[in-house]
Amino acid sequence: MKQKLSQRFLAIYSGVLTLVFAGTVFGGFAATAKRPTFDEIDVHRINVVEPDGTLRMVISDKISFPGLIVKGKEYPHERKTAGILFFDDEGTENGGLIFGGLQDKDGKVESWGHLSFDQYMQDQVFTIDAGEENGQRKSGIGIWDRGNYSIMDLISASAQIKKLPESQQELEWRKFFSTHPGDAQRAYLGRGADRTVALRLKDEQGRDRIALIVNPDGAPVLQFLDARGKITSQLP
Repeated sequence: MKQKLSQRFLAIYSGVLTLVFAGTVFGGFAATAKRPTFDEIDVHRINVVEPDGTLRMVISDKISFPGLIVKGKEYPHERKTAGILFFDDEGTENGGLIFGGLQDKDGKVESWGHLSFDQYMQDQVFTIDAGEENGQRKSGIGIWDRGNYSIMDLISASAQIKKLPESQQELEWRKFFSTHPGDAQRAYLGRGADRTVALRLKDEQGRDRIALIVNPDGAPVLQFLDARGKITSQLP
């Protein structure tokens, strides 16, 4: 009888220990699965990725800032700035926010801020900019057209043209854009370095055709221009 009771006690004891162990293990897993919480964190760069590893956003200081990334492959593109880059579903850059500012030892101020969104496999089509350089301040909103060619054409051309002497580079870029047309600013609203504010509507070649201007002295002007930049009509 005592032997049976002892065996029964050992079975119950073993079962209790098993339950306690299981609770501890699974409780530990549950605690591990809890999202970490930080009050403050210092980092140089954060990469936001999809479950399959596709890059969707980068937040970075200027030392760790990436080059140009197209479909997950990075190409050299120097940008001495901190900021945020946006990427489409294919891991290609499609906009970003960069910013910075400093005053050198001579007291000269330089500052900049730029937000842009890109056309698919192309460059920026909407921009917001603000900056100061050499005592001149500018800020504005731009709307752009982009040609029907891939950004890869531009990357390939840039790699080849950079190998040429500087005296030849401008001519080669002209050749490139003559066969890759369509890039032009179509509208701009902003403040110029001379304190003029203006809305400029442009044609497909980026030439001003209508300009609504308020000069630094407060005088308003409405201008209509031809394709050569000549004013054909003006009010007042």
